Amino acid sequence: MSSQDLDTAPAPSRPSDTGPGAAGRAAPAGRTGRGRAWLVPALVFVVTLLLGVAGLGTHERLANGGYTASGTESERANRLLADRFGGGSPDLVLLVRAEGGLDTARARAEGRQLTLRLARATGVGGVRSPWSGDAAGAALRSDDGTLALVTADLTGADRDAARTAGALVPELTGRHGALSVQATGPAWVSVEAGRVSQRDLVRAEFVAAPLTLLILVLALRSLVAALVPLVIGAVAVVGTVALLRLLTYAMPVSVFAMNLATALGFGLAVDYGLFLVTRYREELRTGKPVAVAVQRTARRAGHTVAVSACTVALSMAALLVLPLPFLRSMACAGMAVALLAAATAVLLVPPVLNLLGTRVDRCDPLAVPRGRHRARPRAPRADSPAWRTVARVVTRRPLYYGGGCALVLLLFASPFAHVHFGLSDERVLPAHTEAHRTSQAIREGFTSRTERNLTVVLPDVDVVRDRAALSAYQRRVAALPSVARVAEVPAPTGGALWAGVDGGPGRATRADRVRVAAPPGPGAVLTVTGPEDPQSRAGRDLVQRLRSLPAPGERLVTGRAAYLFDTRDAVRDRLPLAAGIVAVTTWAMLFLLTGSVLLPVKALVVGALSLGTSFGLMVHVFQDGHLREAVGEFTVTGTLDMTMPLLMFVIAFGLAIDYEIFLLSRVKEHYALTGDNRQAVVEGVARTGRLVTTGALAVAVVTGALATSGVTLLKLLGTGLAVAVLVDAVLVRGVLVPACLTVAGRANWWTPAPLARAHARISARTGLDESR
Repeated sequence: MSSQDLDTAPAPSRPSDTGPGAAGRAAPAGRTGRGRAWLVPALVFVVTLLLGVAGLGTHERLANGGYTASGTESERANRLLADRFGGGSPDLVLLVRAEGGLDTARARAEGRQLTLRLARATGVGGVRSPWSGDAAGAALRSDDGTLALVTADLTGADRDAARTAGALVPELTGRHGALSVQATGPAWVSVEAGRVSQRDLVRAEFVAAPLTLLILVLALRSLVAALVPLVIGAVAVVGTVALLRLLTYAMPVSVFAMNLATALGFGLAVDYGLFLVTRYREELRTGKPVAVAVQRTARRAGHTVAVSACTVALSMAALLVLPLPFLRSMACAGMAVALLAAATAVLLVPPVLNLLGTRVDRCDPLAVPRGRHRARPRAPRADSPAWRTVARVVTRRPLYYGGGCALVLLLFASPFAHVHFGLSDERVLPAHTEAHRTSQAIREGFTSRTERNLTVVLPDVDVVRDRAALSAYQRRVAALPSVARVAEVPAPTGGALWAGVDGGPGRATRADRVRVAAPPGPGAVLTVTGPEDPQSRAGRDLVQRLRSLPAPGERLVTGRAAYLFDTRDAVRDRLPLAAGIVAVTTWAMLFLLTGSVLLPVKALVVGALSLGTSFGLMVHVFQDGHLREAVGEFTVTGTLDMTMPLLMFVIAFGLAIDYEIFLLSRVKEHYALTGDNRQAVVEGVARTGRLVTTGALAVAVVTGALATSGVTLLKLLGTGLAVAVLVDAVLVRGVLVPACLTVAGRANWWTPAPLARAHARISARTGLDESR
């Protein structure tokens, strides 16, 4: 963004704006004259009402999931299990407690009735139960005979499964004679995640809106001026909800997208509105008529707002190359929201300012009363004395302060060195939710937890013809390190083969038996119980060993550890491309605005360094469990969901580059006037420091409100974004960047002649030179 659009210093006047007839030419500034400026706000009001109606029911169309990579071996194996063997991961799990045990006549009768009722329900594709009359029932009983699991596969996409679970669970859970029933499973987790996130969204908005208004009033010293960005933010939120509903018809959209997209849309819209109002007040203070001031604001600031929105959108676009449906849906939502916020600000603010005229400075709560009347409204100074002092101190000893700042950032980033990535489960929900409580009860009541299991699918094996080869393969699997048990997998139909399996070298022979499912036609399935923590290094190593172990025919491995292994590999393979997209687009945008080759490179390095603080904080708090009192209660799993650093990076990096544009544009302007690099740096920091800090504080309040959420993912994202924005706006832009600019000196502005000529041509054609 152009820093001149951000400070309050008088801009050099142009004859076209101040000469005779300027007022007449300024009439199109708000797309109408002042007499007709109400048309645009009225139209926006009507459209906002329509969008509000269109956005009703958006939450019901959102779904949870998409945190694992698509097109992997794990996904193909799980699909084959469901299609051919009637297995796979269930969508709904019921935990059943029986008074007096599962084997009483009353418990058996009521258990069969519960199973039949679930199986006959609409949207249920298959049910497995201890009372279903097949051999699979034994694996669904606890060792003490008091607990049972009833699992169901639900038809349709994740959203359809969640809708089915939402209708079934209230009817099936609770007390049923001798049985007490609780629910969990991915579909029910999705339902509860939607309900919790919806409550959190309302609470966050009630927290963020008053605090944002207070920040704007104190910064702008006018209640009227502060209300303009807030109104823009409200319109952007309504449009965001309708936009998310539209996206649900094109792709699955995460249930958490509503919280993040509305927070991001509100924060950006407030930021853009603040920027435009500040520019307008600057023009008024130079003595220009209202119409001229609006025209100059719309022309110059409009370019800057567009560049800012494109910066955030292009940064979000990098997520589209990653094979994670959750990140792709968040990328589409974030890109659309950034552009919507910019469009709302550019279209609505100029006509609103036209209507307000000079009344935009009214209602200063800090004005000192004089008798019966308040003092004349007065806007803040053009620059910030505090930031000017900081800049002067830093630029006198740039290596000392810049090096110290870099060391502090690296120290805060150091916990990220021992990050342990994992996959999210029901523990991201508050501990009091039913899905969370039920899953914890299953972990405590069943010695063999399904999350530890790896399933090996052998689709081409004939269990009769290939018995010898299959038995040899079973022994090799049992001998692998970290294999606790090789359990039976009952066949949906047909018989079974049984064989004793040795525990492996150095271990006692176990009496465990391997049962190989014998479905109609070829195919066999083995279930291997791995280490206690499926997301540990031992779990990943076991997946790798199983996939490298010679097998009789094609072999597919799935399970929680396998999904994590495949997702990590898929993200790692595409991560260089995503990083390249961010780097190239950011470099190109900053080059177009500054004409420098070195400054965009410096911005990339400093931006990545500044985000390390948030990454270190995520590990220290949410993985290791420190400072839980500061952010609120959540369940510590010892892992960090791998999607969160990626999502936080693209959002925070886009905002960081936005503030970088604020500063660099102002520094370049003063360097072009004076040729004094150090003085240009001081002036740039002094002129942009207050507004950058105010904008960052507003964004931090809005995104930080997510930290009040009961969902760990939203709490993590909100905390990380708030810290990233504040650290970047205060420490990085106030100390590290000025130090780097001072050390580089005249090299900041070096550009090869061919690139300089290309930059001049592009700037002239696009009008970017006018926005500075």
